[in-house]
Amino acid sequence: MNRREFVTAIGFALVSPATARAQQKPMPVVGYLSGNLPLPGTPAVTAFRDGLSEAGYVEGRNVAIEFRWAEFHDDRLPALAADLVSRKVDLIAAIGPSAARAAKSATSTLPIVFVTSDAVAEGLVASLARPGGNATGVSTINIVLMPKRLELLSELVPQARVIALLMNPNNANADRGIQDVQQAAGAKGLQLQILKAATPAEIDAAFASLVPRQVGALVVGADPLFYNRREQIVALAARQAVPASYDLRAFADSGGLISYGPSLTSAFRQAGIYTGRILKGEKPADLPVEEPTKFELVINLKTAKPLGLTVPQSLLARADEVIE
Repeated sequence: MNRREFVTAIGFALVSPATARAQQKPMPVVGYLSGNLPLPGTPAVTAFRDGLSEAGYVEGRNVAIEFRWAEFHDDRLPALAADLVSRKVDLIAAIGPSAARAAKSATSTLPIVFVTSDAVAEGLVASLARPGGNATGVSTINIVLMPKRLELLSELVPQARVIALLMNPNNANADRGIQDVQQAAGAKGLQLQILKAATPAEIDAAFASLVPRQVGALVVGADPLFYNRREQIVALAARQAVPASYDLRAFADSGGLISYGPSLTSAFRQAGIYTGRILKGEKPADLPVEEPTKFELVINLKTAKPLGLTVPQSLLARADEVIE
């Protein structure tokens, strides 16, 4: 072996194998921030993972996910967001308006991918087409659809002149949602009763007040608490024999009467895709905020029957799915 070959061999020995491993890029870490209960196996989280996989990232193989759950205590979100920033995650996936705002307050440089209701109105981005800054994601415009849910419910239960709206007062969009539905109810000559619930016990109390208020139908507002307590809410609606409308098809699948809203699975899948694209080097400022293009109307005839309701054919014809 001549001198040059000897030096080359020594060089390879010095970088292999321990030094070579040390030079490998560490696995990126995504911080998943949510106000919900610790439920990492829900369809929403599964869809987020599916989106990541579509973008080339598989949890445990080439990406890690650190979950932070506020368990319906939104006041915990700022500390949870700050914790993710301190751990130097590569990106924060912020689920819901409160989580998105907490993430935006915690960092102005770390990429953020959100799933929220109205990204512009909530001050998360300057515009949908050109979000700018460090955040982008999916804006479900779910809150905007609440007057439409009142309209559909009124069409299904035309005899109901008093309709209640159930809202979580802690929801960042509560005031706007109430105002929009009040205007829609006034335009139809309906009396609107506002019910508020921020805990499972308060949900029980709200339903107990329906009979004394002579409520003929109920619109359940879009909120993570209500989504995670949908079995409780649907059961209470059945017990009180009150026709109710909901925002997501999971309610109708659980026995709710009628639901109208965006596909939650599609929204979370898109958030996962965006997360993967940003991990590959794209910038949030260059990725326009996505909005849903398809809305699902689901009617549960099995629930309509014991309520004595005949669903108009015009409504059935517009339904994406009819549960019989």
